[in-house]
Amino acid sequence: MQMCVRFKLGVLSISILLVAAGCSSSSSSPSSPSPTPTVTFSTQIQQQIFNPACTACHTDDGRTPSSNLNLKSGVAISNLVNVASVGKAGETRVIPGNPSGSYLIKKLEGAADIVGLRMPRNGPPYLTDAQVALIRQWIQNGAPNN
Repeated sequence: MQMCVRFKLGVLSISILLVAAGCSSSSSSPSSPSPTPTVTFSTQIQQQIFNPACTACHTDDGRTPSSNLNLKSGVAISNLVNVASVGKAGETRVIPGNPSGSYLIKKLEGAADIVGLRMPRNGPPYLTDAQVALIRQWIQNGAPNN
């Protein structure tokens, strides 16, 4: 009889442990934050997007950059993050952590309330959805200079 009780308690203890372990290690739990994808400004934004798609107009090489926005390597980030838009009063080019409030995203997506044309101006083709999503993620991550 005593052995039977110990066996049942042992099985019960193991069952409780298995249930508890299953609940706490579930990766689909809504309370578990998903990892934030890292986006590098210098490589993914500057080299892969700005240099090929934006610097034809947004450069100071022999000219004043369009909207006084110079997107050349080495100066682009300082011309974007927490900088007021020249084209639309009251807008900020990039608000760290707030892609939807950033005027850069509005211009890239062609929001109804932008001044002027959707960027890049010579589009279509415009930036791909994946490229805009990458810029959105960089801004969401705090627009780091990385």
